[in-house]
Amino acid sequence: MASSPIENKHPADCAIPDCCNAGVIVRVLAGVNVPIIVAMLMQDLPRTTGLSAFVDASTLIELACFVSLVVLCGVRRVALDWPRQLQRAACVLVPVLVTLFLWRVQQRFEWMWGGLAQPSLIGSLLVAALFGAFFQHYFSLRAKAFSPALGEAQLQVLQARIRPHFLFNSLNAVLSLIRSEPRRAETALEDLADLFRVLMRDARSLTSLHDELHLCRQYLSIEKIRLGDRLEVNWDTNAIHDDVLKQAQIPSLLLQPLLENAVYHGVEQRSEPALIRIMVRRARDEIHIAIINPYQRHESVSAGNHMALENIRQRLILLYDVEAEMKTTIANGCFEVRLVIPYVKGLR
Repeated sequence: MASSPIENKHPADCAIPDCCNAGVIVRVLAGVNVPIIVAMLMQDLPRTTGLSAFVDASTLIELACFVSLVVLCGVRRVALDWPRQLQRAACVLVPVLVTLFLWRVQQRFEWMWGGLAQPSLIGSLLVAALFGAFFQHYFSLRAKAFSPALGEAQLQVLQARIRPHFLFNSLNAVLSLIRSEPRRAETALEDLADLFRVLMRDARSLTSLHDELHLCRQYLSIEKIRLGDRLEVNWDTNAIHDDVLKQAQIPSLLLQPLLENAVYHGVEQRSEPALIRIMVRRARDEIHIAIINPYQRHESVSAGNHMALENIRQRLILLYDVEAEMKTTIANGCFEVRLVIPYVKGLR
């Protein structure tokens, strides 16, 4: 099935900030209100008069901010294929047009001002344009600041393609099955081909939660051949509906590296059987994912584990800002990674 343009595009490729995101909303409101308060307080007026002037102007300021954010939130959904210059222009034009509309509405209904001084039209439009251009540039720079995480993710993908530890051992495990269990060997080779096909894709692409979990199952089935009874897996997805799994969009290759860490640090280093537990559930508008594996401290691999987890944390910040989180805990001999991701539906 062909994927939608949004599935093929990474959100960081869009010059329009994600104005539906709570972190973006808070930053914009703070970035607009604080400078205006400071500017009014710096005027040659008593402090109470300056604050009163800000309260007077807030009717237009707050409305313009909220309406502009709502409009840009909708525009962003259809603007991924627009030229970047047009996307940047939208970030300036939308606040200007919204401010112009609200200003004219307030002019028509003079009672909304309550006898307060009305701001000038030219000044209001200029301020709206400047703030629109400033925040577009700010969020673009912020995205670039986190973009090294994408480069690191791509590097890890390249390393995974040629990593002898996984590839050669997996092929040897499959070869051992060809004569005794040819059907199982054929399935394992198909899983291996699917896994490497995904690894060859752009690490920035989005995929459905269903497909990501399917990829994880294929990966663990390959490792099961190699590790045998030492690897035990328990899937708990009863608390999430199949339709949600198919609709929810997450970054591609987000969970598979976490499972690879769980196998490497929690199973390979042990001689006895080890259980990896994967739990997925939906809570309101969030997807909760937990991966739990046995923990045994190894100084030689702890740094690599930390780098992989930090990379995923930065990818989540870049994609979701404050709306996603990743927590790690060590308790009762287990290492646990918990992810909270917004439930974002893909387009059909």
